Amino acid sequence: MKTTMFLPLLLLLFPAFLQGQSNNGTSTPNIYTELNEMKANVTNLENQQQVRQVAFSASLLASGESTTGPFSDFTPLIYKHVVTNVGNAYNSDTGVFTAPVKGAYHFQWYGTGSGGRRTAGVLMKNGGRTFASTEGQDNNLASASNAITLVLEVGDLVNINLWPEHVMFDNQNHHCTFSGHLLFTM
Repeated sequence: MKTTMFLPLLLLLFPAFLQGQSNNGTSTPNIYTELNEMKANVTNLENQQQVRQVAFSASLLASGESTTGPFSDFTPLIYKHVVTNVGNAYNSDTGVFTAPVKGAYHFQWYGTGSGGRRTAGVLMKNGGRTFASTEGQDNNLASASNAITLVLEVGDLVNINLWPEHVMFDNQNHHCTFSGHLLFTM
């Protein structure tokens, strides 16, 4: 008995539901509108999942051997040999990482000086200095490194600058590196 009453009621109300009107003239949800909203939500969740995968690692030189610096002012370093760039947030033409999503990110960098010259690098966030690394030797190679975890907003910029009057030496062994990854979104 319940099934026989339900079927005619369903047939009576279903066309009105599709058009977004009930029998008494009040508005009801339109099934097509609801489906489009659900599809948009699924797409948004898929995009968020992709953005959660952010990681890069690069070294100063793609090949050969070279010493960068010294310069009289802070100079951005451009890490050309990109080994990993999940999410494409690191730009090997500028040496700048751009945060694609708000979250906590971890960065680390390594530098090498040669020929008795000091090496020093500083991680920059939106043009401001954060943590630095420095080391000097009387001869041979000098190595310095540091790391930092930062909360970044979408579009924040992060890069490494060479400290004034210091050098970075790199060769086929890729001594000078810059790496980072998203820890979690916020």
